[in-house]
Amino acid sequence: MKSHKYHISVTRVEDKDGHATDGPSITFASFNHDEIIEIVRRIQGAGVFPADEAASFAVGLKLFGEAMLTHKDSELFTELRPHFMAFMKKLKASLKDG
Repeated sequence: MKSHKYHISVTRVEDKDGHATDGPSITFASFNHDEIIEIVRRIQGAGVFPADEAASFAVGLKLFGEAMLTHKDSELFTELRPHFMAFMKKLKASLKDG
């Protein structure tokens, strides 16, 4: 399956007490069969979450989903797979309605 390649970077800019920090950070490459940026925009447009939370939700969901798809034969995902698929169908349907 053809995939888009993404450059993912996460940097902690504030600690749990609200104090500014200068790291740490992690950067990695990730592949996804979907256009993640478009999905982020659609979920943001649905207005279910504030914009930053919608972006975090969408990116996390797509990265997790692609890992599960890539490793579909892994026993790690056996119990979760049917529930995840049902959730994704419900999410996609809600985005079509909105």
